[in-house]
Amino acid sequence: QVELVESGGGLVQAGGSLRLSCAASGRTDSSYAMGWFRQAPGKEREFVARITTWSRTYYASSVRGRFTISRDNAKNTVYLQMDSLKPEDTAVYYCAADRHRSTIAVVTSPPDYDYWGQGTQVSVSS
Repeated sequence: QVELVESGGGLVQAGGSLRLSCAASGRTDSSYAMGWFRQAPGKEREFVARITTWSRTYYASSVRGRFTISRDNAKNTVYLQMDSLKPEDTAVYYCAADRHRSTIAVVTSPPDYDYWGQGTQVSVSS
């Protein structure tokens, strides 16, 4: 079992930046790919970014060039640096861990992830 806790959300003006963190605890001895997803009110949860155990990254086209995912294995923490934020980035952001496809970069479907955090709200004002 792995527990994930997100932090770093908040309210920011358009064009601003935020950095989200996702701290993992529990059975972190296994190798996991980590992903970030988001869900806006009335919409389905959507893929944002992913980083494999080999630190290969993949981004949704809507955030590519603005968001950066990274990981610090010594701290069991994954980050999502979000720059040039837009009002349409407003959502609850979730981190997730994928145990079974940890070296594959392009895994974007929520059911393919095994563990989820509780989410952190990101609001971008215009």
